[in-house]
Amino acid sequence: MSDSEKPTLLVIDGHSLAFRAFYALPVDSFVTRDGQHTNAIHGFLSMLLLLLSQEKPTHLAVAFDISRYSFRTREYPEYKGTRGETPSEFIGQVPLLEEALAAMNIVTITKEDYEADDILATLASRGAAEGFRVLVVSGDRDSIQLVNDDVTLLYPNARGVSELKRYDRDAVVERYGIEPEQYPDVAALVGETSDNLIGIDKVGEKTAVKWIKQYGGLDQILEHADEIKGVVGEKLREQKENAVRNRRLNRLVTDVELPVGPADLERRQINVNAVRDVFDRLQFRTLLERVLKIAASEGATDAITEAAVIDEVSPSQTAPVVRTLIDEELAQWLSRNSAEGTAPLGLQVEIDASGVGGFGIASATDSVYVPWAEGRPDYTALESWLAGDSPKYLLGSKRQLKALRQVGLTLGGISFDTSLAAWLLRPGSKPEDLASQVYSVLGETITLADPNQLVPEVDALSAATEAWYVLRISEALAEKLDPGTRKVLDDIELPIVNVLATMELTGISVDSEILADLRTRLSASAADLATKAFAEIGHEVNLGSPKQLQQVLFEELNMPKTRANKTGYSTDAASLADLQEKSPHPFLGLLLQHRDVTKLGQIVETLEKAVKPDGRIHTTYDQTGTSTGRISSNDPNLQNIPVKTEVGREIRSAFRHGAEFETLLTADYSQIEMRIMAHLSGDEGLIEAFNAGEDLHRFVGSRIFHVDPADVTPEMRTKVKAMSYGLAYGLSAFGLSKQLRIDTSEAKQLMSDYFARFGAVRDYLRSVVEKARDDGYTETIFGRRRPFADLHSKNRVLRENAERAALNAPIQGSAADIMKIAMLGVAEDLRDQNLGSRLLLQVHDELVLEVAPGELETIESIVRTRMSSAADLAVPLDVQVGIGANWDAAAH
Repeated sequence: MSDSEKPTLLVIDGHSLAFRAFYALPVDSFVTRDGQHTNAIHGFLSMLLLLLSQEKPTHLAVAFDISRYSFRTREYPEYKGTRGETPSEFIGQVPLLEEALAAMNIVTITKEDYEADDILATLASRGAAEGFRVLVVSGDRDSIQLVNDDVTLLYPNARGVSELKRYDRDAVVERYGIEPEQYPDVAALVGETSDNLIGIDKVGEKTAVKWIKQYGGLDQILEHADEIKGVVGEKLREQKENAVRNRRLNRLVTDVELPVGPADLERRQINVNAVRDVFDRLQFRTLLERVLKIAASEGATDAITEAAVIDEVSPSQTAPVVRTLIDEELAQWLSRNSAEGTAPLGLQVEIDASGVGGFGIASATDSVYVPWAEGRPDYTALESWLAGDSPKYLLGSKRQLKALRQVGLTLGGISFDTSLAAWLLRPGSKPEDLASQVYSVLGETITLADPNQLVPEVDALSAATEAWYVLRISEALAEKLDPGTRKVLDDIELPIVNVLATMELTGISVDSEILADLRTRLSASAADLATKAFAEIGHEVNLGSPKQLQQVLFEELNMPKTRANKTGYSTDAASLADLQEKSPHPFLGLLLQHRDVTKLGQIVETLEKAVKPDGRIHTTYDQTGTSTGRISSNDPNLQNIPVKTEVGREIRSAFRHGAEFETLLTADYSQIEMRIMAHLSGDEGLIEAFNAGEDLHRFVGSRIFHVDPADVTPEMRTKVKAMSYGLAYGLSAFGLSKQLRIDTSEAKQLMSDYFARFGAVRDYLRSVVEKARDDGYTETIFGRRRPFADLHSKNRVLRENAERAALNAPIQGSAADIMKIAMLGVAEDLRDQNLGSRLLLQVHDELVLEVAPGELETIESIVRTRMSSAADLAVPLDVQVGIGANWDAAAH
């Protein structure tokens, strides 16, 4: 019987592929209304549906592990012992996956005391013997040993489960240089980190393969161990038992007693009603459509009608053929497709190492590619369209806008950005590339060329086709945006793209000599502290090694143990600070000082490396880097420079105005989060304090401690300040006690007294969480939403984390919106008044501007007006302004 005539048995390692899918897809992008994470289920099912379509198996089963324990752990308790705890978001997904598979009438198999791989090995062995063409799907390399003329391994690549590498006998020989059945011998010698199987020291894959080719296999290698010279031979002879044990444990069992055999696994008709019920609960609309189409194609009568309706509503789309256009043809195409009343166009700027390479532009039915050659005279129509207001949909618009600016082109009309829209819908999710968005939004799969491969295995998509996908993703995401979120996108996030791009391109001037001198002094200080620390213990130690510090602190110095972790006892900053307070020791004090100095030295060194040839640092602002909406700073991070330390001030003094400018101006919101708290809670006491212009913490302290404001001591004020801010972050009495170094009972009393005087704050904080629990999200003053599905999670840790985050989300999110609105206003005034001054930095609640000669009074007025009027609150937005030749001198 030829292979094409054989029935196909497809067997899948359920846990292996589910874990792969979990780490491949963003956790926060797949959460049901009741807080259940579903990314592992979604990724697994999507992979399964692709396999059903491509491989068309006649027989199918999915094997799952029952637990981490098996006959292997009885023999070797350390087996898989290095694997961390199962992520809380993964817990509960496997039972739901099994439920979905049952609805699809797919057999799932488990076996006490065995792993899923053993089940796969047994079915593959029996299937091949019974005349099946066998496909094994697993992310465990041990499955390579199953490959033979009748068994092929489908192994997921680094992208997760969206692409599977096909390993037949030839592919294994090509990849490893050995036969499939010899692979376990390689793994036995080298070891398997994921399974905590320790191999032979100094033996890597190349050495193991060389030995196998020379001697034939592990047994033969060990027989000739005395012939192998050098250190590697010594290690082999010393540690041969490791290899023997590894080979015994990595041998898959091919005769497990199972309740079913290959012939019992024939594909059965999908239970459409059961699938619809399960997928509706999992909120898998796109996957449901795909399953129903498969069911209809296989003759499920109750799915045929529904699949036909699906086809009519959302027909399968094929990317239009790409046409390359220039000159008059391009001008005509742009005129026809960007005339008033026409739909927006998708745009993808092709950016390579040398800059802009070309443009992909797409409508719903047509896509064109425009090659770019700077300086050619026939791009008038393109340049006019790019700069104009014709609506354009992009992915990652800031990067493309900057690339165009650098070749002298202007980009206007940015009407949608799929990165920003996806982030607004799922603020906690990580930014996705095009392939990931096609998958997560459209439920389709595209393969992109790997930029790291010298000779890519697949052809790169044309920028025109990418633009077409961006257009489709934009339309799909736009349907999901509620009016408030759409307004945030249109009025805040899209307009700020241009402002941030301009700031990044402008950068800020830096005095490199100040940084170099500071780095030298910090390096000397770190060395001196290390020498003194070594003197305290009588020997040198790597102060950056947790293992060596554990030895010194808990064994040599016999200090009290900190909290336990995977490697022993914690040596992180918080643990050691607590330890030093409770059990002070000179070595520990010097160690903490050394850490601080070393960290500052690393900051300075990073800044030095970031100075460009123009003498300026150009940080990158990330709009999607936080869940709250605050802008983050990267490459370098200018938000981690200490504000209140002497060294921090020295670092800031290196940031200066350019030679052609007069001064730097800094403007900072004063206590913006507490002002927003007063507004949202409506607490009359807080509102009174802000409207009277009093020191908030002194005002609050006077009422809590029942003294006149003048009699509030610095200690009282510190306690009040910590509590006021802490409450907005869900700080507990225990947390407050640790922060202030006071008894928990005193912290409880402090909170009780606070709420007795400011009850509206307590009522507001309670209502925020309850409203979010009902609505599923929190909302800022301007309509920015942040979903909190975990408020309904059955997992207590996830639920409590969500409650704490929900407390502060409206406050931090509103502060972020206010800052962005202020920046937009300042940028608009600078442009409209044709001023030479420039916005340089946005750090936390602060703006830094470079002031052109003669414009100081105007700039200060603009900044104060725009920042103070960015929101209409029940209390004033107080703005503090400072002026100076450098960032530190301009502090206020």
